[in-house]
Amino acid sequence: MSEFIDNSKYRKARLKESILRLHAGDSTDDVRQELLENLSNIPYGEVVEVEQELIAEGLPEEEVLQLCDAHSAVLHGAVDLSASKSIPEGHPVDVMLQENKMLKRLSDNTTEELLAIKYRKGEDFKQAVLKIRGAFNQLMDVDKHYQRKEYLLFPYLEKAGITGPPKVMWGKHDEIREQLKGSIEILQLDEIESEDLTASAKIILLPALKGVYEMTIKEEEILFPMMMDTLSDADWYEIQKQSLEIGYCLYDPQVEWKPEGVEPESINAAQKEGKNIQLPSGSFTAEELLSILNTIPVDMTFVDRNDKVKYFTQSKDRIFQRNRAILNRDVRHCHPPASAHIVDKILEDFKSGKQNRAPFWINMGGRFIHIEYFALHNDAGEYLGTLEVSRDLTHDRSLEGEQRILSYK
Repeated sequence: MSEFIDNSKYRKARLKESILRLHAGDSTDDVRQELLENLSNIPYGEVVEVEQELIAEGLPEEEVLQLCDAHSAVLHGAVDLSASKSIPEGHPVDVMLQENKMLKRLSDNTTEELLAIKYRKGEDFKQAVLKIRGAFNQLMDVDKHYQRKEYLLFPYLEKAGITGPPKVMWGKHDEIREQLKGSIEILQLDEIESEDLTASAKIILLPALKGVYEMTIKEEEILFPMMMDTLSDADWYEIQKQSLEIGYCLYDPQVEWKPEGVEPESINAAQKEGKNIQLPSGSFTAEELLSILNTIPVDMTFVDRNDKVKYFTQSKDRIFQRNRAILNRDVRHCHPPASAHIVDKILEDFKSGKQNRAPFWINMGGRFIHIEYFALHNDAGEYLGTLEVSRDLTHDRSLEGEQRILSYK
């Protein structure tokens, strides 16, 4: 046991020394090579302890944040994960790992597109810009991934006395958010030139993609194993129950995880207890309301006053498919980049009171689809949000004469 403790002290001392060398300006490659030669594997818990100690010893959090990428690059692949716990399917950590797969793939593909942008010309360049803009819109979904960490995961670490690393990671989240927002602003510029985009890519777009990708590594090699050691199944179940309120990132969980001994829950307490939802013209239970909303032959999506998607109907014959990954996403990011300005215009007119509805109709795969947006207001006239209603009118447009006698198909 004493030998293990001594080894741990030695590893932590060498790791701290290496991080301070990075702080002093030594080459990341040199420090990494030395670590690999002297410390073949570093337990993930010791990495967290060293970061905590550095902050406690006076290294400012801002400087630890600046070192975050450098010492993550040094440690990547050198962290010992052999003692980490297995993760059940559908577990909150499993969901975040699945989200990370999507984020890595999107970051990699978009990086390739950006590196090739200087070779695009004319219409090919414009289409490439739209594709990249759409990818960055999707990547903004990472905000929900980060919020679940910040508001659901980090409080449990703080209760366990682990305060430094969450603060550093939160600071990195904010940095990545700002980079993504700045990237989207650049990609939305009218008639951006190839040279300008190539220059901007080096300064902000590529660093944003790198930041998203490298955060997934920090999570998988340090944060998640540490949290699996720290939290109980009861803690994780509370996190899971609150996750949908924030929303998921690019991924809709396919399996609902429940720890042993937990009884299945209904959609909510009102449905479970059969309580009525009382409205001015009548009432129904949550179960009845759900059935009504999913039976009406239209697609409905509700966007709140902050432009976040909060609800969609789930009929078996939906026209436009939805999954829960869009919940709490900015509605602008749920539409193709080429039509984002139309969504902006509708929201602007609805909020100002200039308009209350916006109809469209399209032909899609031989079907005639009517789409209409409605502004929602309370009794005081305050804007509550927007309701999108889509209907397949193909059959209705073909009706002739009358049908007064019941006739089933």
